[in-house]
Amino acid sequence: MTSSLPQPATGAPERCPVVIVGAGPAGLTIGSILRAAGVDCLVLETETREFIEQRPRAGVLEEWAVRGLQRRGLADNLLERAQLHTECEFRFGGERFRFSYTELTGQHHFIYPQQFLVTDLVREYADVRGGRIRFGVRDVQLLDLDTSRPSVSYISAETGQREVVECDFVAGCDGARGVTRTILPATAEISRHDYGVGWLALLAEAPPSNDCVVFGIHPNGFAGHMARSPEVTRYYLECPPGDDPENWSHERVWSELQQRLGATDRPPLTEGRLIEKRVLDMHNYVVEPMVFGRLFLAGDAAHLTAPIAAKGMNLALHDAYLLGDALVAYLTKGGENGLDTYAQTCLRRVWDYQEFSEWLSGVYHGTSSGDPYRAGTTFARLRRLFTSPAAAAAFAEQYLGTASTY
Repeated sequence: MTSSLPQPATGAPERCPVVIVGAGPAGLTIGSILRAAGVDCLVLETETREFIEQRPRAGVLEEWAVRGLQRRGLADNLLERAQLHTECEFRFGGERFRFSYTELTGQHHFIYPQQFLVTDLVREYADVRGGRIRFGVRDVQLLDLDTSRPSVSYISAETGQREVVECDFVAGCDGARGVTRTILPATAEISRHDYGVGWLALLAEAPPSNDCVVFGIHPNGFAGHMARSPEVTRYYLECPPGDDPENWSHERVWSELQQRLGATDRPPLTEGRLIEKRVLDMHNYVVEPMVFGRLFLAGDAAHLTAPIAAKGMNLALHDAYLLGDALVAYLTKGGENGLDTYAQTCLRRVWDYQEFSEWLSGVYHGTSSGDPYRAGTTFARLRRLFTSPAAAAAFAEQYLGTASTY
């Protein structure tokens, strides 16, 4: 048998203005923005193309995020295929309460699973705009980030050799467990908040049982219903943090969903085979200042928002728009202002969304906390939402991300 050990790099290093680590929504959007401006870049991804195009993740996009994709020629399939949601629904005490946020904001949510968007972005970046991408890379290393000539090296899936790329900038878009998070300097400040609860994330081969997102507020724990397609529905069930998904049989899952999402004037949920079942421990974090020398973090590499408020993919795209545009301005026109203010501008929206996630967690989890005080304040928040126009308008603004400034 031949040795599988990687061989040292041969030949001169490649040269590329921007190396993007991670082929998620943020990395691929940045790459597409650069290619549209004629800027060369290289995307490195540890997984295969088939894997990232099938991996189920988030699915809720705010209208401003979609319009940003549209302006950059990246939303054709999304606009044709996405579901439009104008309302959400809260269920508690056996009753249901509709919240029509489009009436308050004039905007709506787009429901478009992340794997569909990633598929669109890979095609646009690599197949249409000619962007270079390497799948299945291993042992990515970042060097000299505090100089004007950083470099990135990786082991190629095709050759088994270490390849070296010299660049001007590195965009770290490889998530919470990626290499860019492992090499942050001691000056990096990582703020973390743990909610102390878990969510059992489920995908069911079952059509949606409601025409909008449903939030179930129940003494047994929170439950969520989110359509993903006409045939598949995303559900969430509050559970102990670190719980084993195998503790949740098919029968137990559907019994709890029926109970927590039940309403006296609605039929039972349509049940189906569970095709995904994993436990998410609810926590958030923020890395500051998001820029370390020539390394610019974006998306989950820079900040995580638990799916409590469905904000993660939206924040990743916000980062990508700002960083992509700033890199284009610098590399084509010599304008540095966008890069200088990148972190500050991103973090204003990041912290606003973090605060909303924390507020909404109080609504979702208060009645199941076992604390009558928290339960009482939960119901006070819900009553205010449906009796006070000012409270309703404020909630809609945060839920849709429509504030004029952050």
